[in-house]
Amino acid sequence: MDIRNIITFVHVAEMGSFTKAANFLGYSQSTVSFQIKQLETEFGCQLFERINHSVTLTGKGRELLEYAHRINQLTDEMHEVMTQDHQISGSVRIATADSLCASLMRERFVSFRAKYPGIMLKLIPAGTEEMFRMIDCNEVDAIMTLDSHIYNTDYMLAKEEKSEAVFVAAPEMAKKIMTECGKNGDGEEEAAISIYQLLAYPFLLTERGMSYRRLLDEKLAAQSLEIKPILEIGNADLLADLAEQGAGITVLPDFIVRERILQGRLVRLQVKEMELEIWKQMIYHRKKWMSKPLECVIRHFCE
Repeated sequence: MDIRNIITFVHVAEMGSFTKAANFLGYSQSTVSFQIKQLETEFGCQLFERINHSVTLTGKGRELLEYAHRINQLTDEMHEVMTQDHQISGSVRIATADSLCASLMRERFVSFRAKYPGIMLKLIPAGTEEMFRMIDCNEVDAIMTLDSHIYNTDYMLAKEEKSEAVFVAAPEMAKKIMTECGKNGDGEEEAAISIYQLLAYPFLLTERGMSYRRLLDEKLAAQSLEIKPILEIGNADLLADLAEQGAGITVLPDFIVRERILQGRLVRLQVKEMELEIWKQMIYHRKKWMSKPLECVIRHFCE
């Protein structure tokens, strides 16, 4: 049995396409077809069903995929043991919510680079729906979401952490809002503002349909309300900067604005019945081959 045929089989299974696997591996499509045919001849069974240009695993194909992952894992371990003096190398593609990207790199990339200089990391900002399309098509190796709690048996959860999206504004604007809304700020209940009152002020938001913006819109729609922001942009740090300058109210994950709130540069607004629970989750596909570089990335960023 040729290990190259096994590797090709795994990529066809993960990508659901002979053409995509060939492009990824740098082979011709005929080479990939020949390698799969060799495996099918060797095991005496059909591994893929080819219907209307779609490729899906047969029952035997799914059984072989489990063994193939174990073979690849053992191969990686063998290379690691036999080349202990060499650094781990390879590339890893991660799709992530834009709001996670900057904070994650700021906190973790330098230490990651120092520990794994041979690994090239590619981060791709995307919305939640696009992330899952990419992971299903094996266009990325893992995803980091910032959305409502996601659970699906097709995916493996590496780590999750509960968070929340909060309403914030510059101190001067927050004081103006509280005064105009008749709030004295004494205690959380007394200081809570109605979302109806808040809609009269300018908002700076991430794009419609993106993670916590979608959750915000759903909460508003349930009350037959809608925010029409004066600015929509995906860069969470820029939104925080503009809010700090007094340009408007914004809604951002608490971990992005926490330091600014502690320093008094932004003020959190208590808004009645508008709690926005979000989850940071790192996910990879259950069928994904866990290469050594991917394992290192997941371990490091989940610490």
